[in-house]
Amino acid sequence: MFILITICSTWEVNAQRKKVKYSQDSLYAESVDTVLIKSYATRYNPTKAILYAAVVPGLGQIYNKKYWKLPLVYGGFYAIGYGINFYQTGYEKYKNQLFFNIENGYAESQQNPESKFTTAQLRTLTDRYRRERDFMIILMGGMYLLQMIDAHVDAHLKEFDLNPRLQVSIEPTVEQNALLGRQTGVALIIKF
Repeated sequence: MFILITICSTWEVNAQRKKVKYSQDSLYAESVDTVLIKSYATRYNPTKAILYAAVVPGLGQIYNKKYWKLPLVYGGFYAIGYGINFYQTGYEKYKNQLFFNIENGYAESQQNPESKFTTAQLRTLTDRYRRERDFMIILMGGMYLLQMIDAHVDAHLKEFDLNPRLQVSIEPTVEQNALLGRQTGVALIIKF
């Protein structure tokens, strides 16, 4: 009996088997109908996208063919760079005036006739402009990391398939309630 079960378990049942061939970016399943499943994962490599974005900001978005994000990336860098320049200029201006007050022996409450600020006010302004400049430098690093993360995630989501029957709409609503009266608003409607 044991020999009969062993022999029967080694036989192949052709009706239940399919031959599967693997290629570098495709999967072929051979049966009555040949099915070709194309994978976009090799076409948009997330590692390559994040590497491009790390070398040149915005290049990861170009690699993912999201050209509309380039003005956002470079606009963000420009705005933060403008903020760094603004606060650096103010910091240097008020720091030089503070050093002038200290070198010429002005007291903390004594006003400089040229700058119209006291030494205590100049200390506060210098600290504020330095702090804001440093914060803008941190924001610049955050913007750099954000565009890299965006390129990486976007490359991962290239193969994500949306439901073709998915419908998203925004419609105005008017609701009559006996307790609250007439209410108007906007509704976000998602249909699957």
